[in-house]
Amino acid sequence: MSGFSIDAGGFGWIMGTPDEPGDRCLHGHAAARIGAETLEYDCTVSAAALYLLKTLTEDHVMGEDNQLLPCCGFFLVADRDCENVQIIGCDSGADWSVYHEGDIVRLVTPSGAETRVPIADYAREVCRFADEVAAFYARCTPKTEPEDDFDRRGWLAFRREWRRRRSEAADEYGFGTEAGI
Repeated sequence: MSGFSIDAGGFGWIMGTPDEPGDRCLHGHAAARIGAETLEYDCTVSAAALYLLKTLTEDHVMGEDNQLLPCCGFFLVADRDCENVQIIGCDSGADWSVYHEGDIVRLVTPSGAETRVPIADYAREVCRFADEVAAFYARCTPKTEPEDDFDRRGWLAFRREWRRRRSEAADEYGFGTEAGI
């Protein structure tokens, strides 16, 4: 065991329907195993996947940003160029810290337990999780574009950032192919 794994299931849309073209936030039950601990939450797995892709290149400090397994992520704020997105939701969810230390990531749980994982193993698991989420989107009806310009820019930035980060991970670690939403 590498010290980190993450799985999700029970995917669906907020109204409980098996397919909803107007709902862009995929929900499900996620379970992250970090060392001897398991953190579980019924979360917005689409936001969780993007947050985890961000942790491949950036530290994440528990409590200073969104939770890695957020309850919700309904408000997408694009940067000026629509290349990156800030996802805003409520303050509920499950979280842990991710620190980069050379070719290792140090994961710190809410209990204070620390687990060190080779970055390549961590990246492989994060990409597998993100690809699982993307595959569910691919099986559904394509999402409708928001009518409002602000919402449309947020949705565009979400997809662009996802594809870029997933592609960079494939290039950096030599596994998988880009899977986007």
